[in-house]
This record gives sequence, C-alpha cells and structure tokens, in this order.
Amino acid sequence: MFRKVLIANRGEIAVRVMRTLREMEIATVAVFSDADRASLHVRMADEAAWVGPSPSAESYLRIDRILEAARKHGADAIHPGYGFLSENADFAAACEEAGIVFIGPSSESIRRMGSKTAARQMAMAAGAPVVPGALETLRGVDEARAFGARHGYPLLLKAVAGGGGKGMRRVDSEAGLDSAFRDAASEAERSFKNADLYVEKLIERPRHIEIQILGDRHGHMVHFGERECSIQRRHQKVIEECPSPLVAERPGMRERMGEAAIRVAQNAGYYNAGTVEFLVDGSGDFYFLEMNTRLQVEHPITELATGQDLVRLQMEVAAGEKLRLRQEEIAWRGWAIECRIYAEDPYNNFFPSPGRITRLTRPQGPGVRLDGCVYEGWTVPIDYDPLLAKLAVWNGTRESAIARMVRALREYNVGGIRTNIGFFRQILEDEEFRQGRLHTGFVDEFLARCKRFQPPPELAAIAELLAAHHAKGSAARTESIPAAASRWREIGRGEMLR
Repeated sequence: MFRKVLIANRGEIAVRVMRTLREMEIATVAVFSDADRASLHVRMADEAAWVGPSPSAESYLRIDRILEAARKHGADAIHPGYGFLSENADFAAACEEAGIVFIGPSSESIRRMGSKTAARQMAMAAGAPVVPGALETLRGVDEARAFGARHGYPLLLKAVAGGGGKGMRRVDSEAGLDSAFRDAASEAERSFKNADLYVEKLIERPRHIEIQILGDRHGHMVHFGERECSIQRRHQKVIEECPSPLVAERPGMRERMGEAAIRVAQNAGYYNAGTVEFLVDGSGDFYFLEMNTRLQVEHPITELATGQDLVRLQMEVAAGEKLRLRQEEIAWRGWAIECRIYAEDPYNNFFPSPGRITRLTRPQGPGVRLDGCVYEGWTVPIDYDPLLAKLAVWNGTRESAIARMVRALREYNVGGIRTNIGFFRQILEDEEFRQGRLHTGFVDEFLARCKRFQPPPELAAIAELLAAHHAKGSAARTESIPAAASRWREIGRGEMLR
C-alpha cells in the first residue's frame, strides 16, 4: 500500500479523499493556489504545497507543478479527485513516466473514453445502444448543419473533451446553429483547452441514469448499481438519488444497465473507478451517453446505499490488489439522496455568490452525511466552481429519505452569501418530484411553474427593525440591521416560495 498520497485537487473532494487516507494511515499532501491558502483541505493535510496563482490554468491545471510537488514531498501516488486534471490522459501518462501511481485508470483508457466520439465507437463495439449522432469530431458548422438536415431538430452540440455540461448547447432550429456552435466551441476551449465538438440527436425529456463501475488490474470488474441524476441546471447535476425511482420499479433493468456498463468499460481495457452514463427515454429504453473516467461528485449516495467506501477500493486497486468484491456480494438497501450545495442564487439564473461566510450551522443526526469544505469566516473564492458541500441522507424508503433531506436542509444555514438550500427544499416538496416524474428539463419546468414571492419593501423594513430591536441586550442576537435583513431575506426565499 502507499506511504504518502498527494491529492491533486481542492475543496470538498480533497477533504473527502483525505478522510479515507487517514483511516488507512496514509500520509497526505495537499496542493493549493493563492486563493486557497486558508482552505480547509490545506489545513487538514499532513503537508501542503503551493502550486501557483489563483487561476486554475496557472495552478491546479499545471501538470509540471503538481508533479514537482509530488516529487518534493515524496508522494508515491496521486489522487486526482474530479474535475481539473482527473480525466487528462497527458497527466496520467506523466505520472506513469515519473514513476508515481495515478489513482485512476490508465492513460490509454482515459484517452479512449475521454473523447466522446471515440467512446461512442467503443460502446457500439461492445453492443451498447447509443444516441444517434456523429462518430467523428465535427470539422465545422456545415457538418452540424448537414446532420440537422438528415436527423432533424432539436439537436445537441457537445464538447468532445471534458464534462460537467461545459461546451454543450441545445439547438432548436438551423437559425440558431451558427451562434450555438461558436459558443459551445469557445466554452470547450476555455474549460478543456480543446474546442472540438460533436453532435447528437436530442432526446426530449430524458432521464439521466448512470452506473458506477470499478475494476482491478487483473480483469475483474463489478458495478455498484445506478444513480438517478436527472435533476440538473445548465446540464449540471444538482440532486441525485440511489437507487433510481424508475429502475427500482422495473425488474431486471439494473442488471441490464450494469452489464452494458461493464461491457463498455472492459472493451476499453478499463480499471479503477468509473461511471458509465445513459439517457433513458419515455419508453424506458436506455442509450449510452458517455463515460466519466474518474470518481463522480455524487459517489456518496452509492456508498450510503451499498455500504462500500469507493475511495478505499480505488486505493487498493491502484496498489495492484485484487478486487475483493464479487457482484453477488454487492447489495442495495434503503434510499440515498444528495443535494449539491452551491454559493449561487437560483432565482437569478444561478449566478455565483462568492463572499465571506459569516454564519454556518450544519445539519446532523442519523443518516446524514455532509461532505464539505467551508467554515465560518472563510471566503468563497470567485476563481472556481462555487460548490460548498454535498449534503447526502439515507433512510429506509424514498419517502422517508425525502423527509430526512427536508429536515436536514431546514437545519442547514449559511450566512453572508446566497445559496440554493431553500431552492432544494422547494423541489423536494414538489409533488412532481415526490411522484418520481423526473427528467433533465425538470428544473426549468419547475421554475416556470413556480412564482417567486416578492415581499413589499415595507415588510422588509419592518423585519429589519424588529430584528434590531430584539437583538438588544443579548450577545447571541447582536447582529447588525443589514445582517438581520439578510437573514430575513434568506428565510423569505426558503419559506415563502410556493
């Protein structure tokens, strides 16, 4: 097993990986940029290395600086987390050349599956159904126009590299194709340093369901079931469930999807953790979408439902050990739900809300898991994705898990910035969500049918004065009038939106 591991990431995923490494008695090395000098992952690590200025292109994406830090601190392995360099084949190859174990798949597998067009070809060769689309990178907008003429609209332009909804644009007619192509290519270049795009037919109102797989270097691979990831904003998941309400009610569907995912991964010579993503249409037919060659953001709900530590399994496989699980030993119990807590304003097009956290109350209790990276007094930087934490809960049934999540969200309070906590409470209390009628356009439809409560200015002024009056004489209530107003507005967002 490894003696010391460098985590080539930041925030909550760096903290989460460190916790398993501590249990395994493996020393940890954090990396940080100027913006993250006071971050929790730096405080928690046994050692820490500065890797550059705040922009990720000058720090967390610098392969040379990450490897230099690993060599300097004597790390014999690197865990990439997710995002940044986690799906970068050049980084994995550089680790291999430097004699440092990359805790993930081989650079060759990343290269094969990291290109969405190549991954589609691999999936077809493995006998998995795929969404109709291009098998090669588009050489220009005219090829996308020709695809639209053959297959019709709407269609979806997607970045060949990367993930997370970056470099993706829906196109409803030929008139919008040129601008969508430019925007998608520009965003792909900024996000992945690769402007290449491909196109596929858009499946209307699909469900997004993925399969967690893990294989060792000896040819043994298992799946850990599905996650429902249909609740998304801007093509990014925000609420996930394990199991899926759809799959849970369809006998044999989990087994069919799991077997297809394993065939795709094995066809690519894959090992370590990965996720095979599918779109599911209204009839229940599923289609290969892509493969994420890393640990997923939403892995906690799989851990809660199966009782497995995926990071520990990653470590064991990366160290050359045989996978100790057989497929028949993996069981699912109860229901797990995760909400991604962001510093953003859901009622202003999910605009980021960086700033100083002035107050923090965390939910607790049985069946509650919080993978976070923030503390009171910490300033959320503007330089990175504004994910603060992942709140996950487990309970015996979907209904009871929803009730537990609503309770946990009510206990969760982050002051000084805007968050999506109140927004999640609304969704979880929505009848369409509770009935499991989910699809990737759910959030847009939800916002369209819900009206935001707009309190009159006089009511806000009264609330401010009352808060200030009651704060007198108690150290526990000495917040300023602006702070009281901020709290009132936060309560208003959470309680009065219906």
